[in-house]
Amino acid sequence: MTVPTAMRAAVAEQFGPTVNVEEIDLPKPGPFQALVKLHASGICHTDLHAVEGDWPVKPQPPFVPGHEGVGEVVELGPGEHSVKVGDMVGNAWLWSACGECEFCRTGRETYCKQAEYGGYTQNGSFGEYMLVDTRYAPRIPEGADPVEVAPILCAGVTVYKGLKEAETKPGQFMVISGVGGLGHVAVQYGVAMGMRVIAVDIADDKLELAKQLGAEFTVNAKTTDPGEAVQEYTEGGAHGVLVTAVHPDAFGQAIAMCRSNGTIVFNGLPPGEFPAPIFDIVLRGITIRGSLVGTRQDMAEALDFYARGKVKPHVTACELDDVNEVFENMRNGKIAGRMSIKY
Repeated sequence: MTVPTAMRAAVAEQFGPTVNVEEIDLPKPGPFQALVKLHASGICHTDLHAVEGDWPVKPQPPFVPGHEGVGEVVELGPGEHSVKVGDMVGNAWLWSACGECEFCRTGRETYCKQAEYGGYTQNGSFGEYMLVDTRYAPRIPEGADPVEVAPILCAGVTVYKGLKEAETKPGQFMVISGVGGLGHVAVQYGVAMGMRVIAVDIADDKLELAKQLGAEFTVNAKTTDPGEAVQEYTEGGAHGVLVTAVHPDAFGQAIAMCRSNGTIVFNGLPPGEFPAPIFDIVLRGITIRGSLVGTRQDMAEALDFYARGKVKPHVTACELDDVNEVFENMRNGKIAGRMSIKY
């Protein structure tokens, strides 16, 4: 394959509502790196946060967003690699880590202080080519549809890890709060893991999708108090609550939906804070924890669920030039499931 010297990419030249689709130089792979020709890239809400500079630790413009890229290795940098030219790999939010600190040594590499993040501290997959660190790049299952599997690389592994962190056992109640790009996948993982899934959202169409995906009970939090509804249905509250929604109200509602000694896991990252009722948390023995994407092992497990047909993201394909329109629809909550750029 002849590799060009330039490529088209969506570039965040500065923080703001839009990116510029333009031609940039093709990157050259360094040690432990591979150049990958993209076939698809999912579009994540984190990409929108990155472009708008929402979070306290910000990327440095100009940068190329995207951390759900799937493509073919076309060139390898110096050194030994566990992949070869022609292999299908992906990038992920955890682009690389040091491999030597306490967190890396103990299987908690997502908390490495030297971690690099795809589409944030390293240019990502909103372009025709990308670089990956071959030590951390996910291996894509044989025969996978690139457009369909792309969201597993962030949405999938993030909610899968979140469900594991909730420590909810098969047969116990698990609330998925927010049935968007992450939540509709979380419903499927929860069902596949044997949990009794309850879905909460403010859109009836998303709740209907959750039912189709296996949720046994749904609550429209816009018209019904979710705490009361879940407490009544479960006779005491859910054993676990996974919050994928990005509205601050969802975080307070999680406490009301949770059973005593239950666990609440936060995946969503809305700007700002939420009030925590300390008295209620202490007296009911509730655990609240954050869960940051997943490790390489979590990724392999999440992809295995997809490969075995247990999880299937609802994905709509789009073009690279559509990214700004997708961002606007994302802001307005108009996206059902997930969007993937098809190259």
